[in-house]
Amino acid sequence: MTREDLLARLAAQAISTPPEIVTLRALVEEASELGAARALEKLGLEDARARDDMAELRELLGAWRDAKKGVWKAALEWLVRGALALVLVGLAMRLGLSEMLR
Repeated sequence: MTREDLLARLAAQAISTPPEIVTLRALVEEASELGAARALEKLGLEDARARDDMAELRELLGAWRDAKKGVWKAALEWLVRGALALVLVGLAMRLGLSEMLR
């Protein structure tokens, strides 16, 4: 018996007689599992390699996030260094150190 047959039988049973909670629960579980299987099939994730593919994608996404965080950190460090360098140049000019070097 396929999942579709089981789902049809449960639905018919729920319609023909006052449904019991067990029947309704089984109906909902089968319908949701069938819907999830169809959704995975439409996404191309129904085969055995899908778990490995998803793990690899998660690893790649984690690496991308780490790289992005590293780029922002490096950019901020360079910005701070540039600002400090400008402060030092301004301080040197203010103190007249450029004339002392001549």
